[in-house]
Amino acid sequence: ASSPYWAQDGKTLFFLSDRSGSDQLWQLPLDTFGEAIRLTDIEGGVSSLALSRDESRLLLIQEDKPDSEQAVSDEKEPWVITRRQFKEDAGEGYLTGMDSEHLYAYDIAAAEMQQLTAGRYTEQAAAWSPDGDEIVFVSNRDEDPDAKYGNELWAVSAGAESPATDEGSGLRRLASGEDVKDLPLWSPDGRFVAYLSAKDGVYGISRLAIVPAEGGEPRFLTETLDRWVSSPKFSTDGRWIYFLYDNHGGRHLGRVRVSDGRLERLLEGDLVVSAFDVDSRGGIVVRLNRQNDAPELYRLQNGKLTQLTHINDGYFASVDLGTKEKITYESDDSTMVEAFVVKPPGFRAGQRYPTILDIHGGPVGQFSWGYSFDTQYLASKGYVVVQPNPRGSTGRGQAFIEAIYETWGITDYPDIVRAVDRTIELGYTDPDAMAVTGYSYGGYMTNVVITRTDRFKAAASGAGHSYIVANYGHDIYQRWYNWELGVPWENREKYDRLSPLLQAGNVTTPTLFYGGREDWNVPILNAELFFQSLKEKGVDTELVVYPDSHHGNWNSRFEKDVLERIATWFDRYTKAQ
Repeated sequence: ASSPYWAQDGKTLFFLSDRSGSDQLWQLPLDTFGEAIRLTDIEGGVSSLALSRDESRLLLIQEDKPDSEQAVSDEKEPWVITRRQFKEDAGEGYLTGMDSEHLYAYDIAAAEMQQLTAGRYTEQAAAWSPDGDEIVFVSNRDEDPDAKYGNELWAVSAGAESPATDEGSGLRRLASGEDVKDLPLWSPDGRFVAYLSAKDGVYGISRLAIVPAEGGEPRFLTETLDRWVSSPKFSTDGRWIYFLYDNHGGRHLGRVRVSDGRLERLLEGDLVVSAFDVDSRGGIVVRLNRQNDAPELYRLQNGKLTQLTHINDGYFASVDLGTKEKITYESDDSTMVEAFVVKPPGFRAGQRYPTILDIHGGPVGQFSWGYSFDTQYLASKGYVVVQPNPRGSTGRGQAFIEAIYETWGITDYPDIVRAVDRTIELGYTDPDAMAVTGYSYGGYMTNVVITRTDRFKAAASGAGHSYIVANYGHDIYQRWYNWELGVPWENREKYDRLSPLLQAGNVTTPTLFYGGREDWNVPILNAELFFQSLKEKGVDTELVVYPDSHHGNWNSRFEKDVLERIATWFDRYTKAQ
């Protein structure tokens, strides 16, 4: 069961559940606690719960399939590919045709489906208007929507008898421009639509914008904040928009006044807010974790937090945790960088410990406050775990993020390795017993680190790019490469400059490579190339390929396996007597 949603009368709960074989909409009475009732039986299931305000209709986004794909057959057919973006990190990996996804409104009582849009373009991130008459959504309706990141904000009637078409019939555009738009939502009175806007699809921070419901020039409400904004939500009276924002390894709660853009920071500190809700009287409940614990629910009132749940108390009472702290240090060019340090349980001041340098993925992301099982597991094996937030990380503003434009592994390299220099200075780290690891972009940076230094006794590289030009047309990032590096036959030096495989001759670090067999985000080709190169050099190396696995959402058995393998690999080289 997932996506719980209160009915307007507070007497029942809507939710999604796969108990009938696929995700469908169910309703559970809460005054009598009877059995849940299934409300839909929609082919392909329901991916998100988006009810009209009167709860009579369900908004769906479903993929159109050519007639030739409707027939059920046990025999596989060839993929015939014509589009520019022909890969995705899901299923078989290939995209054929435009694979368009369109809007549908499902009448729950009548069990009838109404198609709202049609044609070759895809609609995403759709939301009902308060009166239920319109749907707002984002869509890139350029001639070739695979060629760029930008998109536009549109609205379509929810009562049209025939679906709106690509030619514009029944559609109206609310906001255009080259920015990337996402998560539109109507103001309670229907006068405005708020949405998230980023200047590009890679390094641009998400800003909160608002536009009149009839369309026009947008206003950007969080420009002065210069932080990555997420989860916008209108207050009941429409005067404020609440949101979350990344800030120095935390995620905080703020709000902005619609009328004049006044910003208020409601909840800051060494904590991460992962969800929140606001009631009709302005009361706030947040889901947050503090420095080294797991999320619980709290009420926020007059700036004070009152804890409402204690779901994780029993677990934390049963385990020994390593302490977690945040450190700061200067990079090579005097840029100040932050890192989190998790010490092993029973840490003794004055004693130096083997240390793991852990590099986050993204690269646009951040390590944060809060409990992490993987990190605590490695700490429990006797390691200090150091997790830097180098340039490219969120939480420090636009300039800090885009500092790695065209300089992956160059600008951020000193930010990363200086983290262990600092823990050596603090007396935590044994400089002769260090290892390095990371996944995705963190795996790429692990590949970079082992080509630049022999300070680390072992490495574990998870799903990291190694030879960029070999991925052009092989992974899912054609838009990114074209936008940032240009095409390889005209800019080969850029691709090679950022490819650690071409420096494999410098590597002496024993390295474990691992990844998913079906990963089209960072294909296993990258690990295979580096593994083969180190094998040829005579460097200790191992390649682990996990079957039927993409870039994320691995099964728990594989997650456990890789964590244990990393610990065993590091023990072999950092703790050898």
